[in-house]
Amino acid sequence: MARLLIQGFEVWKSHLDSKAQTDLIQDLRPILKGAPLFSPTTASGKKMSVRMTSAGSCGWISDTSGYRYEPNHPGGRAWPAIPDSILSIWRDTTGLDRLPDSCLINYYGEDTKMGLHQDKDEADFSWPVVSVSLGDDALFRMGNPTRGGKTESLWLSSGDVVVMGGEARLSYHGIDRIRFKSSRLLPKGGRINLTLRVVT
Repeated sequence: MARLLIQGFEVWKSHLDSKAQTDLIQDLRPILKGAPLFSPTTASGKKMSVRMTSAGSCGWISDTSGYRYEPNHPGGRAWPAIPDSILSIWRDTTGLDRLPDSCLINYYGEDTKMGLHQDKDEADFSWPVVSVSLGDDALFRMGNPTRGGKTESLWLSSGDVVVMGGEARLSYHGIDRIRFKSSRLLPKGGRINLTLRVVT
């Protein structure tokens, strides 16, 4: 297991072994049943290619009313709790006692990407964001706290974890593409990305 530091992004390569990855997928199944994936739109009304849901006391929502956290799934039910197996990744990689309020769950299909963006809908940017990759490889682009300038890219594999804190907390980042069916973790292919955030 290697730990890389790239433009302030802390990348924990192969942090989760194959069994831990399989166990995580099993822990996600009841969450996805209770809070099904949905296709959000941007504030401008454009449909995102990624599908998402959340776990925790609040979940991230994007629609024509803007970007925000809400206590309930768009279907009306409260979000499921974050499993201990996911919280343990937060503890292992950050060393923090303060636990995240929300776990955003994104599913990337064959042609899914995520443009460069900042995670800035939280109240306190002193807490890191922890990102967990499961499934197909993804080309992760890392930028700067302001738009433009030099970016660096790195292929993330299943089991990799990225910690975005300190100087990288408000840096732009995104997913340019995935290598569809490069992993056998998800029977139908694709990538699941978990991002843990302290919201309040």
